[in-house]
Amino acid sequence: MYGLAVAGVATVRALIRHGVDVVVADDDVTDQRRAIAAELGVDLLERPVGAELDALVRSCTLVSPAPGVPETHPVVTAAQRLDVELVSEIELAYRWEQDRAGGPRPMLAITGTDGKTTTTLLAVEMLRAAGLRSIDAGNTETPLVEAIELDLDALVVEATSFRLAWTPSFRAEAAAWLNLAPDHLNWHRSMATYEAAKAQIFANQRSTDAAIGFADDEIVMRQLRRAPGRQLTFGLTGAEYRVADGMLRGPSGDIAAVEAMRRSLPHDITNALAASALVLEAGLGDVSAIAQAVASFTGPAHRLEYVGTWNDVAWYNDSKATTPHAASAAISSFEHIVLIAGGYDKGVDLAPMAAELDRVDAVIALGATASAVARAFDGVARIDTVDGLAEAVSLAQGLARPGITVLLSPGCASFDQYQGFEHRGNHFRTLVTDAHATDDGPVATTSEEQQ
Repeated sequence: MYGLAVAGVATVRALIRHGVDVVVADDDVTDQRRAIAAELGVDLLERPVGAELDALVRSCTLVSPAPGVPETHPVVTAAQRLDVELVSEIELAYRWEQDRAGGPRPMLAITGTDGKTTTTLLAVEMLRAAGLRSIDAGNTETPLVEAIELDLDALVVEATSFRLAWTPSFRAEAAAWLNLAPDHLNWHRSMATYEAAKAQIFANQRSTDAAIGFADDEIVMRQLRRAPGRQLTFGLTGAEYRVADGMLRGPSGDIAAVEAMRRSLPHDITNALAASALVLEAGLGDVSAIAQAVASFTGPAHRLEYVGTWNDVAWYNDSKATTPHAASAAISSFEHIVLIAGGYDKGVDLAPMAAELDRVDAVIALGATASAVARAFDGVARIDTVDGLAEAVSLAQGLARPGITVLLSPGCASFDQYQGFEHRGNHFRTLVTDAHATDDGPVATTSEEQQ
């Protein structure tokens, strides 16, 4: 095992449970990680290199890199050069699940640059509405190696490219690919290897499985046409799963009314269509369960999360928008915006964020990518650069006139200043509510008004 953070620890515990002899290495051996290794009873090596790394890899039957270990890392290149199998956390879990007493349980999987978490959670809600015990696993608080130990009827896997890259056999009975846009180019060698990793979502499917792709994404559609499973599409129009006459509609007819959804922005609708296709095509639920789920689903925190309205200015926390593609989707949801954007530099072109400049009245740029954000939004009437979120919220409060939306949609990861997008989003929410503490409470706003 290479890497002993959250997913790495879960994987080591699972390997030990399955009787595998484990040795662990990490680039950053802290006292906490030494203590964890001692608790687990495994050796922990710090940043082996050269002949030492080759000897370590050669002594192993497989190498499992933690999700944070990029494909350019020496342990990956050593395993490839020495022909030692590379396997991810979800690959190991899948193999063990196949040997489960009583047989493997149904598995659904979702990948894409953006929208994975929302679609995964919605699919789980649909399964639960159908009376099945399920959980969101993989790139969540519950790695798949832990989820397979739980008393569940079906598993829904949020599958990042990091986890899909090393999956020679991982398979889901129904798999959805939501979109592909430049991201994680500090992890992948190129867009080509990023796309290839995502394509593993379909690669090992059987002819009876469902491969589901977004009809409006050319790259997804190109890969869908190569999928060995039953090929199905979703999209607002022109797809098997689509919107027609105000209804979410599939090949067998109407599924649920769009107006029944708690929020129905375009990406909310396509996420609901993808989740509906997963559940229906896997035969795990019917339209009544799906209708119940989409009517009650509120979405994850930090994804266009409504914070409140004060003085006719609405504030939204979209900290989970860690890519330009995700930020662009958020920006397209509002007419007049004071945008707070910027963060950790993943080596991605930020220009796609600025596809609809006419919606943006002002930009407040921050973080390591502040100058790149400012360049991307050149042409907006006002652009300010600040050091951090506290200054950004204070400035936005002064800039926003009645009818404006203040939107935190960074388009970048958070690791330059925060532990993760949740940390950033929580800080933003606190700053906003504290900034308005002397005002009357936030105005209660209906879901229709929030749209």
